[in-house]
Amino acid sequence: MTEPAMTKPTKTEIDPITLAVLAGRMEQIADEMDATLFRSAFNPIIAEAHDASHGLYHAQSGDTLVQGKSGLPIFVGVMAFAVKAVIEKAAENGDLSDGDIYIFNDAHMGGTHLSDMRLVRPYFRDGKLFCYLASVGHWHDVGGAVPGNYNPAATDAFQEAFVLPPVRIARGGVVQTDIIDILMRNTRLPQSAMGDLNGQLGALDLGVKRLDELMDEYGTEVIRAALDALGNRAEALMRAELSALPDGRWEAEDYLDNDGITDQPLPIRVALEIREDTLLLDFSGTAPVTAGPVNIALPTAVATAYVAIKHIFPSLPANAGVMRPIDVRVPEGSLLSAEFPAPVGGYTETILRMIDVIFSAAAQAAPERVVANAYGTINALSIAGKRANGAPWVMFSFYGGGHGGSSECDGLNHGNAPISTATIPPLEILEAAYPVMFRQWALRPGSAGAGTHRGGLGAVYEIELLEEKAEAFLFGERGRYAPQGIAGGEAAALNTFAYQQADGWHTPPLTSKMRGMKLTKGQSVRLETPGGGGYGPPAERLPAAVARDVALGYLSAEMATATYGPAWESAT
Repeated sequence: MTEPAMTKPTKTEIDPITLAVLAGRMEQIADEMDATLFRSAFNPIIAEAHDASHGLYHAQSGDTLVQGKSGLPIFVGVMAFAVKAVIEKAAENGDLSDGDIYIFNDAHMGGTHLSDMRLVRPYFRDGKLFCYLASVGHWHDVGGAVPGNYNPAATDAFQEAFVLPPVRIARGGVVQTDIIDILMRNTRLPQSAMGDLNGQLGALDLGVKRLDELMDEYGTEVIRAALDALGNRAEALMRAELSALPDGRWEAEDYLDNDGITDQPLPIRVALEIREDTLLLDFSGTAPVTAGPVNIALPTAVATAYVAIKHIFPSLPANAGVMRPIDVRVPEGSLLSAEFPAPVGGYTETILRMIDVIFSAAAQAAPERVVANAYGTINALSIAGKRANGAPWVMFSFYGGGHGGSSECDGLNHGNAPISTATIPPLEILEAAYPVMFRQWALRPGSAGAGTHRGGLGAVYEIELLEEKAEAFLFGERGRYAPQGIAGGEAAALNTFAYQQADGWHTPPLTSKMRGMKLTKGQSVRLETPGGGGYGPPAERLPAAVARDVALGYLSAEMATATYGPAWESAT
C-alpha cells in the first residue's frame, strides 16, 4: 500500500519536532559559514584562533535569529547592532537589492573594535527581503598608528585604525573593486586582508546557497514561523530561569588598571536586580568616558550583558529573545557608552571586567550558577618589524590564563577569555609565520586563587626576537587589580609583563600597557598571566587535592601550607 504524501506544516502547525529540526538546520548554516571562513582565512587570528562569527538576522529589526556555535559569543549581540546600522543605511540609500553586500568596521555603530570587519548581505526570497546574513572577522591589521591596531596610547579612533562606515562592496552581485582598493591601501598586510575578505565573501555565498535549499524544502512561511517560535521560546526559557531565582538586588564593583594615558583606576559597577521573571543590570557609578582606549560603545555593553547571562544560564539558545526580559541600563557619558570618535580599541579588557562584576553580583544571589573571576585580560601583544628583504611583518596574538573555580570543580588551567570560544594560536603556527621563538610556554605555578575549588593556573610566555629589530606593543589589564574569588574564595595572582633591553629587564610604567618597546635580535618579552579566582573557603579544600597540586608543581609546599594549612602533608 502506498504511504500518503507528507504535507509540510503551515505557519500555525509547527510541532516541537519540526521546530527542533529547523533550528538545527539553521544553526548548521551558520556553522558551515564559520567553517568556510576558518578554512580560507589568511591570518591566524581567524584561521587558528577563530576570532570570527556568522549568523542570520531579522529583516526589520536586525535582531539575532541564529548564530553559529563556533563563533565568538560577544558577536551575538553586537552583530545585531551592525545589521541595524546597515538597515538604516540601506533605507537612506533607498535601493537595496539582491546581491548587495555592505562592509564596515565602525565600532561605534557595530560594536567591538575597528579590527573586526563586518559584512552584511540581504537575503531575498521570491523578490522579497527575508532576512540578513552577516559575517564578522578580526583582520590582522587595518592601518592606524600601531601594527595590529591595539594602540594603548590612542586618544581617538583615528589613531587606532582606518575607520570605514557602512558602504557597499557589492551592488547587485557585482563586487566594487574601488572599495577593495581603498581597503588594501589602508593595511600593512594587504595579502592577509584580501584573503580574509575573500573568505568572508565565500561564507556569505555559502549561506545564501544553504538558505535557498532550506526554503526550497520547507517554504518561506514555515521558516518565518519557526524563527518567530524560536524567539518566543528563548524568551519563555529566560523568564522561567529568572522566576526560579530569589527576588532581590545585589551590587558589585571592580577596576581597570588605567586607560593607558592617565594612571588612575577606573571603576566598573553593576547592580543586578531580579523581580519575578525580569532582570535589571544597572551600571550606574561606572567611570566616565576616558581619554584612552578602554571605552566601549553602547552596542558592545549590551552584547556583553548577553554573554554574561549566557554563561549564567548555559542552556539558553543564541537568540535575541533571551534579552526581552532583561533591562540593561548604561549611563550616558560613561566609558560603557562612548560615542565616536572616542577610542575603543581595548574593548576586550573592559567587557571582561563587565562580566566579572556581573558574575560577582550574581554570586550573591545564586553562587552555584557562576564561576569566580577568570584571568580578565587577553594581553593583546603585537610585535612588528621588517624582514631582511624589507617585507613588513606583524605578529598579533592574545594569550590565555586561568578560569575561576566553581561549585563543582577547580577552574580551567590556561584557557581563553570567557568572552569567546576562540582558541589561542599554537606556538608552532606563530613560530612558523613570524621571526620569533618561544623560550617558554608553560603553566604559571602559584597563580591560581585559593578556594574549596581553586582557580585555574595562568601561563608564562617568553618570546625571543629572531629578526634584527622590531617594536612591541602591549594592551593588557589585571596588573593592579587581581581576579576575585567568590563564595569565600581568594583572589588570583596579578598580571605581569617585562621586556628585555641592553641593560636588563624592564616593566611598563603603566603596568599593563605600553607601546613602542624597541627590541633587537635575541631580546625577549615575557608575560606571566593571572590565574582564576577561587570558589569557597580555602579551609574546606580536601587535603588530597592540595597534595595533588603540590605533586604536579601547581604550587610549592610552602605556599600550600601557608594557604591551606599543614593537613595536606598527611595526604601525600
